[in-house]
Amino acid sequence: MPNFRYKIRDKYGRASKGTIEGESRDSVARHLKKMGYTPTVIKEQSSAFKKYNPFEKLFRRVNMEELIVFTRQLMTLQHAGVPILVSLESIREQSTNAYFKDVIGEITRDIESGKSLSESISKFTNIFSEVYINMLRAGEAAGILDNVLDRLANLLEQEHDLNMKIKQATRYPLLVLLTISIAFPLVVMFIIPKFSVLFMRFNTQLPLPTRVLLGLNFVLVHYWMFIIIGIVFLVGAFRYFINSKVGRPLWDSLKLKTPIFGLLILKISMSRFSRLTSVLSASGISIIDTLYIVKDAIGNRIIANSVENIIEGVKEGKGLAEPMKVSGLFPSIVIQMVKIGEETGKIDELLLRVSDYYDSQISYTVKNLTVLIEPILIFVIGIMVLVLALAIFMPIWNLITLFRH
Repeated sequence: MPNFRYKIRDKYGRASKGTIEGESRDSVARHLKKMGYTPTVIKEQSSAFKKYNPFEKLFRRVNMEELIVFTRQLMTLQHAGVPILVSLESIREQSTNAYFKDVIGEITRDIESGKSLSESISKFTNIFSEVYINMLRAGEAAGILDNVLDRLANLLEQEHDLNMKIKQATRYPLLVLLTISIAFPLVVMFIIPKFSVLFMRFNTQLPLPTRVLLGLNFVLVHYWMFIIIGIVFLVGAFRYFINSKVGRPLWDSLKLKTPIFGLLILKISMSRFSRLTSVLSASGISIIDTLYIVKDAIGNRIIANSVENIIEGVKEGKGLAEPMKVSGLFPSIVIQMVKIGEETGKIDELLLRVSDYYDSQISYTVKNLTVLIEPILIFVIGIMVLVLALAIFMPIWNLITLFRH
């Protein structure tokens, strides 16, 4: 069915807008009137424009903080016994994000038409992850929506805190690299050529480091447009490759083997695996469905392939611990906790402890990330300074030698 963009007013005269599926404009109008709204504009939306709109991701997005606030508010209102429609309308009025406000409004209208909350949010996969949707579905089925929302809020807060810590730890190294990346070409373009003019007067040959940088200067000055096009092409080709079926496993494998960051990525993946498995299991989702969801949410194809092997092992009745041990990817502490959890029937509690353990390890690593990266930065800066020093001071030394003779 086609999509229609609409603008409506409620019985109090408040305006809102959104999109809805329908057979025709008349059927959409009847549906909106049935829900108590007065439609003012109903236009069929071009599916091609919707699919290929390049600005949609820039202006129509919801950040992690807004999603956390939405989940916390909905959890609080549900725990207090407020009806779901009243809760959503209250949250919608408080939202400052115009796009998110429209999304909540559309979710509300879907629920009014008979859909469940999980079904209503499932079409907004750019905001709500598969984990989010499946946990809500399980919470609705078990009648523990407020508890599931609380777990979801905690899960989102953990992810947000980790992302902020990593950004804070990498801010200084990235700033240094950015400064070097700007300073080095400026020196090559504006300072090194001065020596070329000076040496031409004395009819003497420039040292090799200076000649190399002058060659680089010639390329930067005369072919800068081709360099920019080449960089854009390489970045595009690289992104295409790492998202392809062949390139993604290779890229994910390389990330795990990278010094410093490889171990951090592995710890983050193990924490995410443990926490998601724990939270999903505690929400009443079967272990097979849990592992399928975790496999897609883990963020690393190599680890996802190991989770897929674990799923096959569970289907064969081997449990979790044995397939995890065979994969060779999971540390012994995770395997031992899973084995104990299977024996005691408290696998969700033990996996949560494993996740807390890894979170403490991640916090320590992230806190010392700048210290770990500093030797690499010093090495890179040293090489660049050495090249510039040789290119600048060797000609001066040669001039001094020439004057003495």
